[in-house]
Amino acid sequence: MDRPARTTSTVLAISAHDPTGAAGLQADIETINSCGCRCASLLTATTAQNTAVFEQIYPQPLEQLRRQAAVLMQDMTFDACKIGMLGSAPTALFVADLLEDARNIPIILDPIMATGTGVRTADDQTVDALKTRLLPLTTVATPNCGEARTLSGTADIERAADVLLRLGARNVLITGGDEPTPTVVNVLFRQAASPLRYEFVRLPHRYHGSGCTLASAIAAFLARGMPVEGAVPRALEYTWRTLKQATRLGAGQYHPRRAIALDAE
Repeated sequence: MDRPARTTSTVLAISAHDPTGAAGLQADIETINSCGCRCASLLTATTAQNTAVFEQIYPQPLEQLRRQAAVLMQDMTFDACKIGMLGSAPTALFVADLLEDARNIPIILDPIMATGTGVRTADDQTVDALKTRLLPLTTVATPNCGEARTLSGTADIERAADVLLRLGARNVLITGGDEPTPTVVNVLFRQAASPLRYEFVRLPHRYHGSGCTLASAIAAFLARGMPVEGAVPRALEYTWRTLKQATRLGAGQYHPRRAIALDAE
């Protein structure tokens, strides 16, 4: 099949469905479109959740996911890939196999292991697949401090970053939104380079889908050709703005407002 020439950068988002629209694939699509790219997607799982409660994750049957991916990738090519909630170890291993041949595009891994309401969504086998199969493919991993500690097995954030870099990630952005600090401190750790620190005013609420927004924005900016050192601060600033303008649509966490002008205050 002939592939037409593309004039818009395209990101493949691999993640789960969130019925609230605040996180998961909906967040990926909104963010990637707002950041100047088009989004194609593969659904890893569906969930039963709202803004306050997470009840269950239902992994997509692997054969269905495999066929969806095969048909999609026969027709389209991508400039970056964003990986979010995977839902099971077999899904994580399949995604790793799928992307083995995609090392020529940036891969952004948001290693989701628990929801914003504290429910664990990744068992030990899935965590192991993240560490051994997906981190070595990753251009930028975006764990929060808790996820970095779990993946690395150490409480010290600098040591945790070093472990994740040695596991193969080329860059690790550890975010500090859930830490008890006056400001939000995010640090980009790089292979053979000094860390870069980004500090933001702490906003007053809890937000659903902030990690999805950040990882997807990084993917979009990398897809558009920016270097990591340019894409990360641009994505952090964009994400902070979406949270600053967030609204509460349910009884729990706030929804980021992603359809904002990139240059708006």
